[in-house]
Formats: sequence, C-alpha cells, structure tokens
Amino acid sequence: MQPIAKASAQTALRLLMFTIVGTLTLAFTFNVTHDKIAASEEAEKLNLIKQIVPQEKFDNAIMQDILNIPADPQLGNDQPTMAYRGRLQGQPSVLVVEAIAPDGYGGKIRFIMALQYDGTISGVRVVKHKETPGLGDYIDAAKSGWIKGFNGISLTNRQDKDWKVRKDGGQFDYMVGATVTPRAVVKAVHKAAQYYAQHRDELFAQQAVTPGSTTATSKE
Repeated sequence: MQPIAKASAQTALRLLMFTIVGTLTLAFTFNVTHDKIAASEEAEKLNLIKQIVPQEKFDNAIMQDILNIPADPQLGNDQPTMAYRGRLQGQPSVLVVEAIAPDGYGGKIRFIMALQYDGTISGVRVVKHKETPGLGDYIDAAKSGWIKGFNGISLTNRQDKDWKVRKDGGQFDYMVGATVTPRAVVKAVHKAAQYYAQHRDELFAQQAVTPGSTTATSKE
C-alpha cells in the first residue's frame, strides 16, 4: 500500500504544480493583453463615433467624458449603457448614446446614435445584429447606405407619423421582404431621440464617470 500511496501523492503533487503553472500563465497573459485589448476596443469605438460625429463638432476627449445611463424603455436597454459627450469650446455640442431595438427579426439590434445639442441626428450605426444575411443586414453601413437616412432629421423636422417605413405610412425606405428590420430600427431611433429631448439638460449636467466604472467623478 505504501508504494501506491507514494505514487498517488506524487501524481497529486504534479497535478497541483500543473494547476499552479497554468493559473500563473493565464494571469500573466491576461495582464499582458488586457490593456492592449482595451485600447483596441476603445480605438474601434472612437472610430465608429467619428463616423457619426464630425471632428469639428467636438474638441474634448469624448471617450473620457462619459455617463452610465440607467436602463430605460426608450433606449430599449435592460442594463445600464454608456453615453459619450462631445463639447466644443467647453459648450455641450453632441451626445453619442448606446441603444437597442428589441424587436428585430433576428432579435435585438444594438446601435449607437449621435445627436447634436439641438436634437438633430448626426448619425446612427448598428454595432450588432442577427438579422437575415442579404435581407435584414442592409441596416449595416458597410453593406448599405440605408442607415444614413437618419442623418439631419429630428423631432422638429419630422412628425410622429413620419417615423415609420413607407409601407406603414411613414417616410423611411425599406427593402421588400425585409420590413421588420427597418421598422424596428426606425421605432428605436425615434424613441432614443425622444429620450434625448426629455433628458438633454440633465445628461450634459451630470458628472462624468471614470471609464470602466459606475462611480461619478468630478470634471475639471
């Protein structure tokens, strides 16, 4: 029994060593790559923001002037999401908000939306969706110009009845056979614009949060 016990102890020790080495390796890899991944994600998000917010619209560090917005039906989110504030010469100029169209054909459609201070939409970009390839995915700016149809419109130059696809009596185009997708996006963008109109002043007045946290920090 003694040789067996000794062999079992040696095997257990080897397994323990392998576990320790593996854990240390994973921890080291995470520490080495985490900052690089975070920087890459921030660069990608900034690039997307710059697609819908011209550089001349802000001169602050827009990726640092951020808010955590609580879940709200008008934004379609059931978890807090981020908003990025652009300022020009110290004055509020544009807000980029993350929102969700919950009723896409393939499920949730996640998008970001930039609104100028007066409520005019500067741009919309879908960041994630599961719509039918070749049909519903024409909401993707890389595959179609449809999403650019929101540029320059607002609650003041469009009536509530206009915020629908043409098939439903509105002013937005759609692809035959793929009505559900644009209908969901138009509805969600309209709601997000209404949210902004109702909360604009408080959104720009709130303290910024430290990136990656939910704690407010005072702005200089």
